[in-house]
Amino acid sequence: MSIEDHGIYPDLLRCFRDHGHEVFTVSAYEKRLGRETTLIEDNGAHMLHVKIGNITKCNVIEKGISTILIPFKYLSAIKRFFANEKFDLILYSTPPITLSRVINNIKKRDNAKTYLLLKDIFPQNAVDLGMMSKTGIKSIIYRYFRKKEKKLYSISDRIGCMSQANVEYVLKHNPGMPAEKVEICPNSLEIRDLRLNEEERIKMRKQYGLPLDKVIFVYGGNLGKPQGIPFIIECLKTQEQNSDAYFLIVGDGTEYGKLEAYFEKAKPQNMKLMKRLPKEDYDRMIASCDIGLIFLDHRFTIPNFPSRLLSYMQAGLPVLACTDPNTDIGKTITEGGFGWWCESNNSYNFVLAVNQILSESSFEKYSDNSFEYLMKYYNIDLCYNIILSSLNM
Repeated sequence: MSIEDHGIYPDLLRCFRDHGHEVFTVSAYEKRLGRETTLIEDNGAHMLHVKIGNITKCNVIEKGISTILIPFKYLSAIKRFFANEKFDLILYSTPPITLSRVINNIKKRDNAKTYLLLKDIFPQNAVDLGMMSKTGIKSIIYRYFRKKEKKLYSISDRIGCMSQANVEYVLKHNPGMPAEKVEICPNSLEIRDLRLNEEERIKMRKQYGLPLDKVIFVYGGNLGKPQGIPFIIECLKTQEQNSDAYFLIVGDGTEYGKLEAYFEKAKPQNMKLMKRLPKEDYDRMIASCDIGLIFLDHRFTIPNFPSRLLSYMQAGLPVLACTDPNTDIGKTITEGGFGWWCESNNSYNFVLAVNQILSESSFEKYSDNSFEYLMKYYNIDLCYNIILSSLNM
């Protein structure tokens, strides 16, 4: 990762740097990349990349062991490269939740303030998806990670959640936590206008072999268990004969093979499956489509709020979210006037939503609302100011 990349984390780091703060980062190189621990000076930021085990695109046992070992590898690298630095603020996100040892060590050493950017509620999300259990032998693993989660919350001076539903969930399931400790600090970006004019849209569609005369629904991002891939396939099956719509799936992840198998068997004529693209190409292709798709597994009891929403909004896309009822992302989209929501427990809900969208004479109003909502509520300066204000810095 470079500090000049675009995304919720590099954008926030740049914001701190551009406001005159000295920025130090610690991030991971997974073992499968074949890189060693190294310190890089990158446009005013000191970026320490630490070699760890694999935590993505691997089985749950390997991921679990690698996650447990992260704090030891991080502490070793920090002592080696940042022993003489004194930090005022420590920012960190979930996942993982096993960094409490690292955070606490630096907090005590430097009397630093700590701010948790809560992007995932683990281990409950693993319980929801059947990967862990609160009873039986699997409960040992759950109790271990739940203890780590509580420790991380306890050493955090403030916890920034992605939405109001996240705030309410954290307070409800962590009795005794002071309400003033938890606040909304949403996923945010340095706003870039990635909307395309009609000439550019046609050019991009031709480049990727996409139809010019259909409404294109696009899903871009991770294709793993949280997205509920079997349900996505059910939804796609309902649309195989839809002559007015085209469905584009772009991404990668542990469940990609299930989608690939469906496409190879069904050979749908109004759909396309693509592997992840370089970010610039991906952004422009997304912007050439009409409707962004968000899917979340219906079993979730935690209120996820996927950051891919922001990539759709930067492209000025209206959004159709098909999710569990516990997240408030659907409420945000519908009340913001830039899209639609349906529950992900029945593919017929998806059929009704698609039909409703296709009945619209124009998406211009939704598109304008999407970009305007992004500028108003998800600007990176908002996130920066929330963090410093809440910690009185």
